[in-house]
Amino acid sequence: MVNRGTRSEKVRKIFNQFDFNRDGGLNRDEMSALVVAVNPRVKFSDEQITAILDEVFRTYGDFIDGDKGLTYDGLLRTYDDGAGDVDRDFEALGIELKPEDDIEAASSLALEEASTSSAIERVSSAGAGAGAGPQMKHRTAAWAASPNHGIVFDDTWKLVDDLEILIKRLKSKQAKDGKTKGENFDVYSDPGWSRELGPSSEIDKRIVWEESGHDYAVFVKELSALRSRADGSRSREEAFDGHMALGRVLYDQQLFKESLVCFKRAAELQPTDVRPHFRSGNCYHVLGNHTEAKSEFISALDAAEAGGNQWGYLLPQIHVNLGIALEFEGSALLGVGEYKAAVKALEEAIYMKNDYADAHCDLASALHAIGDDENAIKEFQKAIDLKPGHVDALYNLGGLYMDMGRYQRASEVYTRVLGVWPNHWRAQLNKGVSLLGAGETEEAKKALKEALKMTNRIELYDAISHLKQLHRKKMQGKGNGNGNGDVAFVVVEPSRFKTVGEKTTLRQELATALNIRGFQRTTRLTRCDVDLLKKEMNENETPLSYSGNGPPEKSIRKASLEVVLRRLLSFLKPETFVGAVKAINLKILTVLDESESGRVDLGMFFAILAPICGGTPDKRKRVAFDSLLWRTVPEQGVNGQIKKIDALRYIKLLRTIYIPTQGASELLEIHGEIDTSMVSFTEFVVMFDDPDWGFGIMSTLLKLETCDRNRHGKQSCGVCRYPIIGSRFKEMKSQFSLCSQCYSEGKVPPSFKNEEYRFKEYAKERDAVKDKCLWFSKSSSGTSKD
Repeated sequence: MVNRGTRSEKVRKIFNQFDFNRDGGLNRDEMSALVVAVNPRVKFSDEQITAILDEVFRTYGDFIDGDKGLTYDGLLRTYDDGAGDVDRDFEALGIELKPEDDIEAASSLALEEASTSSAIERVSSAGAGAGAGPQMKHRTAAWAASPNHGIVFDDTWKLVDDLEILIKRLKSKQAKDGKTKGENFDVYSDPGWSRELGPSSEIDKRIVWEESGHDYAVFVKELSALRSRADGSRSREEAFDGHMALGRVLYDQQLFKESLVCFKRAAELQPTDVRPHFRSGNCYHVLGNHTEAKSEFISALDAAEAGGNQWGYLLPQIHVNLGIALEFEGSALLGVGEYKAAVKALEEAIYMKNDYADAHCDLASALHAIGDDENAIKEFQKAIDLKPGHVDALYNLGGLYMDMGRYQRASEVYTRVLGVWPNHWRAQLNKGVSLLGAGETEEAKKALKEALKMTNRIELYDAISHLKQLHRKKMQGKGNGNGNGDVAFVVVEPSRFKTVGEKTTLRQELATALNIRGFQRTTRLTRCDVDLLKKEMNENETPLSYSGNGPPEKSIRKASLEVVLRRLLSFLKPETFVGAVKAINLKILTVLDESESGRVDLGMFFAILAPICGGTPDKRKRVAFDSLLWRTVPEQGVNGQIKKIDALRYIKLLRTIYIPTQGASELLEIHGEIDTSMVSFTEFVVMFDDPDWGFGIMSTLLKLETCDRNRHGKQSCGVCRYPIIGSRFKEMKSQFSLCSQCYSEGKVPPSFKNEEYRFKEYAKERDAVKDKCLWFSKSSSGTSKD
């Protein structure tokens, strides 16, 4: 088998011989002469020649250069497709390949590679495939000819040719069985990912491979044989070249698991080379393993910085992809430390290449994640200025405006997205929702109907349901009105709310408990039995670490903490888990990691979770105490006791996290205290249950957990008009009832203007019925005496 340099030179010789007018193309007359010349024993009729030329010019239309005809790349493509035999035609034409031609061929190929490389870099920096001509898309991927990323050894070409045959065979078999299909890939619905080093890597269609069938197993076996051939190369460098080329071809065909194997093997062969680490990182990212992706990008960065200027051209992309990996690794946890590292990496990429639109877009996403929305808007706008059709930046900017409540502006941005990508159903849906937020109900209806035409997803039905609910509220009244301009409720100051009976919850306490209960619902922590925390402490070792400003503690990085939470909340679906961990970070971890070190005291974290997990009150308190005991070094926990100062700090943290009215000032109170006394579990419970300085709110929380799904027949709230679920608060004089939410917010119907309001709480409707029966009993006995 001839190497590709010789093959392409033979085609060049054939092309030049029949390009009579030297215009760089073969017109119909020149092609006709070529067909006749390479088939000397065949006598073609005019009709046959015409049919052959029509077929060639139609099939290879992308390679037709106007009146000039078929280009050299087009002719080479016909031979690559098997339409002719290069060696046979070369011999039939009597052309000779002289030794000096070999030198000329090598020189020509080198110039072609250099040209291709510069084109790739231009395309990469622009983040689009506009710079690639149609010929490049119909031949082996452009990277193969690049001097930095391309194929070096002739035998590697043989591996690539054989692999392409295997992939074509697998694709045809699975297509025949209906097992493989291309799907629209919503690449722009998620945060942007830095494009690979050339247009071939841009994924317009997602290929779904059936990996469980016999055909795929045969393919993997044959692929393993190709890898063995690469390992059997004459030198380490040639083996590296083989595995890198196999990996690139597999990656382009979206066989990511198989390409990762090749890149990892290449990294073993040349550990200091940047490219296999960079490619492995990309594979891990696509496969959803963002922690490993981050590790590979860091390895690539270390290798690039150690290699001097050799890898300077790749550094911006490494920084961008490292930033994205850090961003995705923190996408569930929203770890401040991880996102700040992402921001730093992306800023470094922009410093190296200021016109890198993808980097500005990704930096904006990371800034939004840490709450710096104003600067995020600026970075999105920079990306759009550099590339007006940057769908990632436009789509995510629209989402940012929606998060900020700037609905009108969001709808305008989504309109721009649809201008670039008319069938982007998510943009159409979000446009409808943003118009809804802006109060343009009729326009929102039109947008949602258009989205419904594009897709049939559940999100559409949720949005339309919300629209109908909003319409009903509008019919009932506008804002705080009842439709006639009258006020629907008034807010009463807390001092005017009185309680009847010991079991009625105070308004302020209920507001705090409802807030905690909402957090429980978001995180589903009540479904996590508190014994699981105990199990986690007993079965998984956490090494001690020194923070430098106190005793050693069992702390872990936030990314590792996410793994622990996955075990505790294993019953959650992935999307629900993401929401749960975001809520935990926002409410708990931002307080525990006040210094933004990216590490969390695991024992204290378990102790904070214990009171709101599932289990009896006594068991929750016991696990909270055991967590504080577990976090200390052995010599500090004496006979099952903990330091009083640790218990005090825990109570203060608990109140700061779960009771919003408690500020950080309470935490500062204990910083100067030096108390070496110890407390037992019994003493700890007394501190915990203190209604003023402890976590006495837990009794109210337990009441909500047990009765917040109770219904009260046809009873509805006098303010919001919704059926009452949970406790019912009845005003004893005016006889109206409130739901828990309206009671906690101090809302009453405007028609009842009392100096004070006396409420009695009914956890269940049967309690109200009992009260009613007692009242009738007393009334009847009083009447009989008279």
